[in-house]
Amino acid sequence: MSTPGRGLHGRVLESLGPAITAGEYPPGSVLRTDELVQEFDVSRSVMREVVRVLESMHLVESRRRVGVTVRPRAEWNVYDPQVIRWRLAGADRPHQLRSLTVLRSAIEPAAAGLAAKYATAAHCAELTECALGLVATSRGQQLEQYLVHDVAFHRVILNASGNEMFARLGDVVEEVLAGRTHHAVMFEDPDPAAVTLHVQVAEAVRAGDAVRAERLTREITVGALQELDILAP
Repeated sequence: MSTPGRGLHGRVLESLGPAITAGEYPPGSVLRTDELVQEFDVSRSVMREVVRVLESMHLVESRRRVGVTVRPRAEWNVYDPQVIRWRLAGADRPHQLRSLTVLRSAIEPAAAGLAAKYATAAHCAELTECALGLVATSRGQQLEQYLVHDVAFHRVILNASGNEMFARLGDVVEEVLAGRTHHAVMFEDPDPAAVTLHVQVAEAVRAGDAVRAERLTREITVGALQELDILAP
């Protein structure tokens, strides 16, 4: 997971970014650099660096003689891990979680099917290790430890697919899994059926059974959507 900037730059970014994604500065709002410098008590150089980062996320754009303008939500880089994190921390969390989980349900089953065809012996070994880790941490309210294995498991699936576009979604999947855990959109212990499904996916990939790997992974994502219906309606 990427980490925010440190020091003054990080402090301002971690205040201004979530405020924009939460709608405190609606699209079209103009942020005056002089006012921001005064509000956050930082230098103009620090504020310029913050604006550059926000521009790279397509959250804002700078215009001469106008200022820094908040861009329409449709133009945001919604795949940026930090943008995802900020949105998950705000009031839009249920919608964001559902949107990301639907994305997973479209991508991960296909990736698992490809992984069953193209995974190397190293991928299979890593996937099995992750599955065993999920089993070991699935009881006793060990959600943080479970998260580590869960993120690693899904990254292996995406990487083992052999598709570079799927592999690049690893950070997105990590953010949604972390968001569910850190914002209490998880049961105190993971669903035993979901844990079993992960183990079975690892077995299907190792056996080269693409159809089964895809079907089981789809069951995982469907279960995640059903949990959202209960925990984040």
